[in-house]
Amino acid sequence: MTTATYELTACPVCGHAPGDTLADGDALRAEQERLWAFHDARLRPGVPVERLVDRVAFSQRLPLGLARCAQCTLVYRNPRERDIALREAYADEAVEADALRALHDTQRDAYGAQAERLEEVLGRRGRVLEVGSYVGGFLAAAARRGWRATGIDINAAALAVAREAVGDDVEVEEADLDGYAARGDTVAGAFDAVAVWNCFEQLPDPRGAAHRTAALLGAGGVLALRVPNGAFYAAIRERLDGPLGPVAERLLAHNNLLAFPYRHGFTPGSLRRLLEPLGFEVVRVYGDALVPIADEWTRPWAAWEERLLKGALRLLAGDEAEWAPWLEVYARRRA
Repeated sequence: MTTATYELTACPVCGHAPGDTLADGDALRAEQERLWAFHDARLRPGVPVERLVDRVAFSQRLPLGLARCAQCTLVYRNPRERDIALREAYADEAVEADALRALHDTQRDAYGAQAERLEEVLGRRGRVLEVGSYVGGFLAAAARRGWRATGIDINAAALAVAREAVGDDVEVEEADLDGYAARGDTVAGAFDAVAVWNCFEQLPDPRGAAHRTAALLGAGGVLALRVPNGAFYAAIRERLDGPLGPVAERLLAHNNLLAFPYRHGFTPGSLRRLLEPLGFEVVRVYGDALVPIADEWTRPWAAWEERLLKGALRLLAGDEAEWAPWLEVYARRRA
């Protein structure tokens, strides 16, 4: 495997000069230690290592530093891993098949709401492509509602579980967005909707990715993104060491934001800055919390804590969702 190398970068959305430092390496290491202690208190003894994935172990390495753009408000890694190292991290990630199957079952039920909202925005069902389909939870939920669904991902183990789970009614393919979009006439304008759930924030080049999704959509087609809210992370982390520290820790850890295991943290403003010049109109922004991650290894009180906290966050989130931990954005491609 290629050793990760890093590069300094300007803002990946608006190109503004490197932003103000939001968190340095020492602060992020302290957050990571808090994250381990947080889940250690909430998981039963003997939890298998594979069940720590997406709790305390993530595909992305701990950031060396985080910046916040003064122009568009994007939160991003600076320095950041080079693109080849990032791709290898996701392609080579190995998780036990049983853990992936359990994740599919959890995500399939949770993604029913996304499939329904996508249908509301588009005004009908149609052909949908999911980029970063992973274990196929959304694909199964969309197919259940009558969508013609296609998924692409670069992780072979996850794709195998997705194919097993969704059967022959859904097309699942090993490909990345660049390679898939490069097929030109075979896929250009072929989709009524493109969904990138919990993946867009990890892509090396968000502007290039948005441009390629636009080419895959027909006129009036909808791009749906689900991304971590950088403004929420920036605001809540400031309270970690104050009197509200325990509350702040729970808000971030239960939403997989503590130690920020992502490449980008978007805001409603940075997403509009990204999408509108590419021919999209942002038509809806929802605030949400992370899908549930409690399983049989979670202590009962911790599962209730997660359920109550995320339920409260969803009730409090407004249409613009400035302070929700996760954002869902639906943007229509102009004719």
